[in-house]
Amino acid sequence: MTAAPAAGRRARARYARNVAGVAAFLLAWQALGMSGLVSWLPPAAGTLGRTAELAADPEFLAGLGGTLTAAALGLPLAALIAVPAGLLLGTVPALEEMTRVFVEFLRPIPSVALIPLALFFIQPELNAEIALVAFAASWPILINTLYGVRDADPLAKDTLRSFGFGRGAVVVWVLLPSAAPFVATGVRLAASVALILAISVEYVVGGSTGIGGFLIQASTGIGMDALIDVIAVLIWSGAIGLAANALLARAERRLFRWRQT
Repeated sequence: MTAAPAAGRRARARYARNVAGVAAFLLAWQALGMSGLVSWLPPAAGTLGRTAELAADPEFLAGLGGTLTAAALGLPLAALIAVPAGLLLGTVPALEEMTRVFVEFLRPIPSVALIPLALFFIQPELNAEIALVAFAASWPILINTLYGVRDADPLAKDTLRSFGFGRGAVVVWVLLPSAAPFVATGVRLAASVALILAISVEYVVGGSTGIGGFLIQASTGIGMDALIDVIAVLIWSGAIGLAANALLARAERRLFRWRQT
């Protein structure tokens, strides 16, 4: 028995279990919604139908485009900041020790709490949203970059130094290849953070833009239809995050297949 067919069967089995789990959840949701045991829960069929209808709603699509634009601009900006910072802190231990207090102080601060401050200093609203997305998304990338630098093979670094290569060559030829898979993982984690922050900023600000703005409008309605709209928007948000994670995970496996064990 070769490894490839066995791996294919395992992948199909995992996929089948995933489908079965989703189907069981939807059946339970539909049964609870129709039974009336949970008075506020609408049936799954009607909610999923409304979710599909949003794909043709110009207002929702415009909001979706705004949210994805903010997340798509903030995520690369976070990588441009966090990756060089991680490499610098990882290669200069004294600097890492000097800045550790600031990193540990800033990292736990909820980015949502910084929304008023960002709006006070940064205008228009989209720029503040992008800045907050970049701030929140930079931490997973920074921490993973640090881990990647520390995971570098010390023998490879010593070999380059013994041949007269300087710190720059060590960074390019050893540290960057070692940290690259960790950076990719950090970007994948940061993508979900970017989406969460983009929607949170739109919701807290209370404007009419983005998924957050559409969610506010839906939540101000009355009755079961308003609740269905809210749940439908949440399903879209989760589906976008799931798709982004799947695409980035697939790209990570293809780019760094040599790291797979």
